[in-house]
This record gives sequence, structure tokens and C-alpha cells, in this order.
Amino acid sequence: MQLAKKITLLFAILSAVIISLLSGFVWYFSNEFAFEDFYKRLEARVNIAAQIKLVKDENNDAYAKMRAQYLERLPSEKEYIVKTDTNTHPEVNTQDQLPKSFYKRINEGKMARYRKENHFYAGKYFESGEQGYIVVITANDPFGFKELKNLQKILVAGFFLSVFLSFLVGWRFSKYALDPLRKIIKSMKKIKAENLHLRLDVKSYGGGEMSDLAQTFNNMLNRLETAFETQNNFISNASHELRTPLTIITGEVELANRSDLQQQDYLQTLNKIKSEAERLENIIASLLGLAQSGFNGKVQPREEVRIDELLWEIKDAVYQVHPESKIELDLSKLPEDEAAVTLKANKNLLKLAVTNIVSNACKYSDFKPVKVKLESNGNLLSIAVIDQGIGIPQDDIQHIFEPFFRASNTSNFNGYGIGLPLSLNIIRLHRGSIGIKSQEGMGTEIKVMLPVN
Repeated sequence: MQLAKKITLLFAILSAVIISLLSGFVWYFSNEFAFEDFYKRLEARVNIAAQIKLVKDENNDAYAKMRAQYLERLPSEKEYIVKTDTNTHPEVNTQDQLPKSFYKRINEGKMARYRKENHFYAGKYFESGEQGYIVVITANDPFGFKELKNLQKILVAGFFLSVFLSFLVGWRFSKYALDPLRKIIKSMKKIKAENLHLRLDVKSYGGGEMSDLAQTFNNMLNRLETAFETQNNFISNASHELRTPLTIITGEVELANRSDLQQQDYLQTLNKIKSEAERLENIIASLLGLAQSGFNGKVQPREEVRIDELLWEIKDAVYQVHPESKIELDLSKLPEDEAAVTLKANKNLLKLAVTNIVSNACKYSDFKPVKVKLESNGNLLSIAVIDQGIGIPQDDIQHIFEPFFRASNTSNFNGYGIGLPLSLNIIRLHRGSIGIKSQEGMGTEIKVMLPVN
């Protein structure tokens, strides 16, 4: 069963239960109090009948005349007066057999009431002299009973009408409530392996749980896209990039097998083999790092990392590899609250990502000063790496994050085109993004943005 139908059915059932309880409440108290006025009229007649018939008073004739003249006679009204005593109260021979509870109240000296369908009884015990009497007045109340029947019909009709309306309202409500979910499903169906770059528009869902769901899907798509790109890049590039050094090594080994080589030629061949083997090792290490970054980031457990402290570690790491580097850290715009610069991250991977960016900035600027600027903007941390290097040609910027791609002006610099794609994968794993602004010959600014929460 579809979720909308389940919600509608549940809404209708809950409405039916609530309406049933309300109808039962109305019916019970209407049934209890609808005839209260009629009972009081019967009780008044019981007292008047006892006064006229049982009390010897010179005004009794006047009472009887006033009763006949001003007190209307009720439909099917009958009067029963039976002699008795306080110990043995006989049953009154009425149209209906009165219950024991009726006589019990009479024995207690109280006014007794009883109703059988539309026939009402009221009775009480009186004493006249030494003689006891039971006075019972009975009559019909066609109007009150008819009103109660009409109320019953109204409640039954209202119940079915209300359930029907609640079903319609529930159906409209479920369609309205689930409309954002349908939009998400429709958008998700459009996203396939060949267009994993598409994302859901989180703002269009108006905030709340649906926006959170859309953002969760986007995060999942980021991980999937990264994994797909990593897999495709690894398969398509590994064979190509590994074949070149292996071919050179094979050629040098074949050359070394020649018997007419001089010792110097052997040394050159061995140095070439060593150089290509080192290159092969670097390529394999880079490919493995790129593949590792395409998984879920749980190769090592995540921990609380202060980004300002991490930048100092990165500066030291770059200096160890390139002692001639000049790195300036700008931490002037950090807030006093250390929680604003602390995030839960895979420290080793995050350090590797930013180190690659800073190291590239130093290398491609011929080790001119590089500025690393850390800023906090609400729940977002940004790390800007600004160099004064060779810059990136405009036609190459769109390809700069593709594995093994190298800009057209980098032929004088060693590299494999792995660093930035690896950094991008790692930043994506931390739900972050990378922006780049560059002008050839003027330098490059790469900004890493990371959410704190």
C-alpha cells in the first residue's frame, strides 16, 4: 500500500474513533438529561396528587380545581395510590412491571424514577395519619422521545458524513504532505550513473525534514560520484600511466642485455631504470591514495581536529620536503571560540589534501611567498592558499581536477597530475568544496571550504 493511502486510512480511522467517542458522549448525556424536565413534571404531579388525595385539608378542593384548570394533563397520564406500610411495600399494578430499584428508592424515602422506552414513572412514599401510601404517576413523553430519536439519526448521519469528509481531507492532506517527497523521488529517478553530477535543489523544499532528506541524498550522491570517478579514473588511467615507465624499464633491461655496452652505458641504464622505478612507485602511491579517498573516509577513525593547529603541522611538513618554501599563515580573522575552528575529520586525509595544495603553490611559484589564510564564517571554515606563481591558463582551469591532467604551462615542473584530484576527493568526503581563481602569470588562489557541523 502506498504511503499516501496509509496516511489517509489512518487519518480516517482516527477521525472515526474520535467522532464515535464524541457522538457517544453527546448521546449519553442527552439520554440522561433529555427527560429531566419531564421527570420533574411527573414528580410535581406526584406531590400534588399526594396533597389532594392523602392530606385532609379544607383547601384540597381548590387544589384539585387549580390542578385540573392550570396543570395540563400529560399524554396517557395515570395515577396510582396504593396503601402500604413502612415494612412491606406492595408492588403497584402498573402497565409495566417496575424494577426492584424503583421500590428500593421508595423504601429509602426518595423520589423514584423509571423509564421503559417512551413510558415514564415517578413515585414516592407518603404517610397520612398512621397509614402509608405509595403514589405513582405515569405518562408518555412523545416529544422528548422523538427529539432523542432525531438526535440519534443526526449523530449516525453525522458520523458517516464526518468519516467521509475526514477521508477526503486526509487524502488531500497526505498528497500535500508527501508532495515534497514525490518531487525528491522524481528528481532522484532522473539521476543515473551517466549524470551523477546532478543534485537536488535543497532550498526548494522550504526547510525542515524534506530539506534534510534532500541534503542527505546530495551527500550520498557526492560520495557515489567520488567513488565512481575514482573507480573510472583508476581503471582508465592506471593502465595508461603505468605502461609508460614499465615500457621504459623493459627497454632499458633489453638494452642492458646487449654484450657490447660499456660500463658507463650500464650505469646510465641502471640509473634510468631506478628513475623510472621511482616514478612508477610514486604513480602507484598516488593512485592508491586517490582510490582510498574515494571510499567512505573511515580508513582511519575521525577525530576532533583544530584547523589552525593542523595548518601549522602542514607548514612544517612542507618545509621538510621543500626547505626553501616561504609560507605565511594568516590567522587574524579567527573567532575566540575554538569550537568554531574545530571539526570532526579524518586528520591524516585532510592533512594530505591541504598539504598537496600548499605544496603545489610553493612549487609552481618557484618558492616565492605563499599566503595561507584561515577564516570562520558561521558554520563554515575557509582555507585560502594564495601564491604568486605561473597561474593556470583559462582553458585548463576546467580540467585541473581531472586525474593526470597537467596544465599546458607546467612542463618545467615535475608532477603527475594526481595532487589536486586527490585533494578534491578528500574535501568532498568531509562535505566540503574547493574553489579556484587563477590568472596565467599572475598567480593562483585555491579556497577550501569545510562545514564545521
